[in-house]
Amino acid sequence: MIVFIGGGNMAEALIRGLIKEGKRNIIVSEPIQERRRYLENCYGIKTLSNNIEAVKLAEILILAVKPQNIEEVLEEIKDYVSDKHTVVSIAAGIPINLIRKYLQTSKVIRAMPNLAATVGESVTVLAICECLEMKIVAPVRDIFMSVGKVITLPEQYMNLVTALSGSGPGFLCYILEQLINVASEMGLSEDIASELLIQTFIGTAKLLDSGIPPDKIRQKVTSPGGTTEAGLKVLGDRQLKAILQKTIEEASNRATELSSRSE
Repeated sequence: MIVFIGGGNMAEALIRGLIKEGKRNIIVSEPIQERRRYLENCYGIKTLSNNIEAVKLAEILILAVKPQNIEEVLEEIKDYVSDKHTVVSIAAGIPINLIRKYLQTSKVIRAMPNLAATVGESVTVLAICECLEMKIVAPVRDIFMSVGKVITLPEQYMNLVTALSGSGPGFLCYILEQLINVASEMGLSEDIASELLIQTFIGTAKLLDSGIPPDKIRQKVTSPGGTTEAGLKVLGDRQLKAILQKTIEEASNRATELSSRSE
């Protein structure tokens, strides 16, 4: 039985992906009655309002609560988690050691999906102890593969991962917003600018997904003395790489601060 503690947007994305894969052995523990009804009606799953009762039914226990609430939840359920459980946390910035401190179990996996899980295109990074057997890890991988791709990395990289793929949709969309604003200021309607640029993002993403490296795409678009070359010169002169490096560093440092507070 897969049990979610917390029925928010990311839990819903995972539930949707699991059901698409034909899995129905899902329970959600969620305190808000209206949300429980919504999940039951939309997905035909069982919901509970009691975390302890949910834990008793779980084999894979997914902690899908906000980071600021996780210690309260761990304190509540700690006496009911045993070796039969595999515990998976999707709470950003919460280290595995903190969860183990409460639950006294080695079967803990930390996951960092991103917002694209809601459309089945997430990239999820799993931090997994080498002590865990594949028969424990494989079902957890399958859960996150139902909403996109899965990569496994040592936990030491999770704060950088949070900055790159967790925050990445926000950074990419900020760049897109600015391009739309510039195009609007230069005379295009916002609707037309949005349509042009969003489809350009989608098309470029599909080119990348086909296996063409970003530098090769850039070279194909760039003709000597042409428009792309002229624009790229500005990006180079304005030190875009340095700006992006600072952006990722700040986001990663903030993730490290949040992790440190939790330990």
